Amino acid sequence: MRLWFGVIVGVIGVGILLSLGLWQVQRLAWKEDLLARIEREIAADPVPLRAVLEPELRRYSPVTVSGTFDVDAEPIRILASRKTVGAVYRIIRPFQAEGYGRILVDTGWIVDDAGMPSAPADEQITLVGNLDTPIEADGFTPAPDLEGNIWFARDVPEMARALSTEPVLVVLRDAPETDLGVTPWPVDTAGIPNDHLQYAITWFSLALIWGAMTVYFLLRTRRSAR
Repeated sequence: MRLWFGVIVGVIGVGILLSLGLWQVQRLAWKEDLLARIEREIAADPVPLRAVLEPELRRYSPVTVSGTFDVDAEPIRILASRKTVGAVYRIIRPFQAEGYGRILVDTGWIVDDAGMPSAPADEQITLVGNLDTPIEADGFTPAPDLEGNIWFARDVPEMARALSTEPVLVVLRDAPETDLGVTPWPVDTAGIPNDHLQYAITWFSLALIWGAMTVYFLLRTRRSAR
């Protein structure tokens, strides 16, 4: 009876763990296809802003937009980190987009002690970037330090309210012939987690361990019965 109980528990355990591993393999294929589609979208030819806002906003879409920066409004500084640099600030500015209205532009990053760069005043410029709707804030994200102008996450609706713009964010890829005093931080897929291979390996490893433990238990039980 004890032997059969061990067989049943072992088979069920290995089966569950293998099914979880196979599910993660399926999720891996789905995620890789999703990332490939996003990368193709990011690298596509830019189109006018309004074309990817109607009938609904298409995240990651490359856009080209002409207009002027509002140099009278203080830009938002968002504390972030670059692997090879350390602490940096993303600089978010309001931009009067020709044919649309005021939008947000993530112009790029500066090191934390570089000082706030100035934007071109009353200069009509053309920007190339990608639409994004980042969701970086959660229940553990501190509220913005409005007095020190330090934010801790990109929150498009909140940033739009603070800078009196539409809740539309363009992440700069290039500003031809214009120096904004920042290093662009274009949209990519690096921030999209893809841990399914590690999860699959973990579940398959646990299945192997469970199976080995089951065999050991059965052999020991059989020897004890003798």
